Amino acid sequence: MKLSCVLFDLDGTLVDTAPDLIASLNFALNQHGFATVQPEHVKPHVSFGASAMINGSFKNALDDETHNAILTTMLTQYEDNIALHSRFFDGILDVLAFIETQNLSWGIVTNKRERFTHPLVEALNLQNRAVCVICGDTTPNPKPHPAPILEACKRANVVVENCVYIGDAAHDIAAGKSANMHTLAATYGYLQPIDKPENWGANALIHSPQDLLAWLKNAL
Repeated sequence: MKLSCVLFDLDGTLVDTAPDLIASLNFALNQHGFATVQPEHVKPHVSFGASAMINGSFKNALDDETHNAILTTMLTQYEDNIALHSRFFDGILDVLAFIETQNLSWGIVTNKRERFTHPLVEALNLQNRAVCVICGDTTPNPKPHPAPILEACKRANVVVENCVYIGDAAHDIAAGKSANMHTLAATYGYLQPIDKPENWGANALIHSPQDLLAWLKNAL
């Protein structure tokens, strides 16, 4: 591989967005008369979206009307408070700086919808640094389908074989593998207790952004 581009998942890989997402969930739960949840209880569900976070907050399934009401309130609250407490994982800015000093490109491939992704990217001042931002509704099929990965390569004007994709969920690695791309599993992200990232088929496990920096230096 002649590395030319690094693609990142967003939530749980590039940015720790859990604080804002969980705060919005708890706001919605409170608004609809339910008890709030502890962050550690719902954090493992963040990579699977707001609906999964709601489902993970209850022992028994909610009826569709109640679930959708909570979801609407949560998403509106999140949209209005997109980056109050979201922060880069410690060491990620060093990774991005290294990528850029090596004249490599980098981009984002997330299942987060454009409605939320682009405001967050702008709040973090990444809009002029990322060569592409592919969201869950940018292509007809989100991850684990390879379409978002392939679209990212197209927009970045790079070939798949010279890219690497890093994510913290099995569907991230599945998407990258389906596109015949090198993949890295971010174990520092929002893993569920039942997750076994060593079985996802990634080319390597990355336990911290510092590990990612070391991997990139070795790859070059």
